[in-house]
Amino acid sequence: MSQKQKKPVDPSKRGKRPMPRGWPGPGGGYSTYLQAAPEWRGTTVQVCGMWPFAAGTGSPMVGVPIGRNILSGATMCCDPISWFMRAKLISNPSMFVLGKPGLGKSTITRRMALGLAGYGVMPLVLGDLKPDYKDLIEALGGQVIQLGRGRGHLNVLDPGESREAALRLTGKAREAIQADAHGRRQTMVSALISIMRSQPPNDREETILDEALKVLDERFQGTPVLRDLLQVVQDAPDRVRNVALDRGSLDRYRQITEGLEASLIGLVGGGRLGEIFSEQTDNPMQLDRPVVFDVSNIDDSETSLQAAVLLACWSYGFGAVAVSQALADAGLEPRRHYFVILDELWRVLRAGSGLVDRVDALTRLNRQRGVGMAMISHTMSDLLALQNPEDRMKAKGFVERSGMVICGGLPRAEMENLTEVVPMSQEEQNMLIGWQDPPAWDPATGQEAAPPGRGNFLVKVGGRPGIPVHVGLTSVEREINDTNKLWKTGEDGKPLKVEVAPDGSEAVVGEYSLDDPAMLPPPDPTTRVVARTGVDE
Repeated sequence: MSQKQKKPVDPSKRGKRPMPRGWPGPGGGYSTYLQAAPEWRGTTVQVCGMWPFAAGTGSPMVGVPIGRNILSGATMCCDPISWFMRAKLISNPSMFVLGKPGLGKSTITRRMALGLAGYGVMPLVLGDLKPDYKDLIEALGGQVIQLGRGRGHLNVLDPGESREAALRLTGKAREAIQADAHGRRQTMVSALISIMRSQPPNDREETILDEALKVLDERFQGTPVLRDLLQVVQDAPDRVRNVALDRGSLDRYRQITEGLEASLIGLVGGGRLGEIFSEQTDNPMQLDRPVVFDVSNIDDSETSLQAAVLLACWSYGFGAVAVSQALADAGLEPRRHYFVILDELWRVLRAGSGLVDRVDALTRLNRQRGVGMAMISHTMSDLLALQNPEDRMKAKGFVERSGMVICGGLPRAEMENLTEVVPMSQEEQNMLIGWQDPPAWDPATGQEAAPPGRGNFLVKVGGRPGIPVHVGLTSVEREINDTNKLWKTGEDGKPLKVEVAPDGSEAVVGEYSLDDPAMLPPPDPTTRVVARTGVDE
């Protein structure tokens, strides 16, 4: 056996050998703490001469930089569109984000939307309830569409730009875009009726709606509204009576359409769903810039209205994307790619039976239409808390079909449901459970510290090991992503202007005036009062 090679002896130290941390004693250079060697990152071309002192990173470097790998510290790049188009890591440009509230689900989605905007991909936020994305879209120079009671209208019978696009197209392309617009309008009206009744319309009512919409398009000049569709049903034209199978009896027709007529009156008359869908669209969507539908003015107690508005925004947005892609296929417009964000998915799914099918029809063709998608919900229980077993299985399919699943902190009770869809090791499950622990109390500041799992996510692709990453924000992003602006007030209750420093600290730079028009909700044009001046207008 060969003897162990002894360490070299320093002659100046009388044959003694250094200790593991250096020579002890004065001037010996003994260190009680060994500092980590400095690290630099570069391409293989830049560091080729450093071999063998260079090491490759284990995290993908294709896509939007979202943070650092928690285990290795390497930079992590990730987004569904880049991983689908460039890296070929996933087969579907979509992701599903799960996590408890307050841990950063919207933050990681905003980071991807911001990075993709730099790549030329248009972010489309089809329903912002908090709002989480409004400031980002405004900073990108995008379009903000406000919807709510007295704050804007969205006409579900408006074909949008499909009418103008059909005039520019010919042959099969024109027929396809007209059929798509007709199908979306029928689907949307049926979905609103489903929310009104908490159950879908029957087959006969679906057929009546389909024929009534065709009659309406032939008779009406311009863009119809729901009131015009109701009028067609009430007028009982022969074509509608034929599909209603009234057997030549007008009384029988009235009986058959009574429930459908009552539901349409509820949509037109400002009932439970308000007047949002009863008038022409106030602010049409533009396809050449980022867009957000701001629906934060709808109260959380109005769950049916929130679900109806979200579904209408999704239908309207996907219809606009279909028009853009049809024009690009014909060479009439440049090819644009979109990153569609569907937040608070569970609100729509719980609004009524059959709405899972509506959402499934809207979201299934994202890959064929050049659209990346992000669907966001809290837990798997939100998707599985549906009444019908068929709806629960279809809701699970949203997660199963996603190219990647990004998980934040989740309770232990969620692991059984989650691992049925996303294979996870016990170590990965323990990591997610640890991230959802409550924040600790900091006695030095007298305030709660940040939750341990805030900004931490596990990126899962199929059965591959997950990549744990911490999302780091720049100072500009911290200011844009601040969702607690309404809580920053002075002692007198007035809201404060706060700037976020690069280290995350906040400094008060001014105070808003309560008389500032920007602090007040926009006026309702339907309730405008004209002062009497003695002169008739």
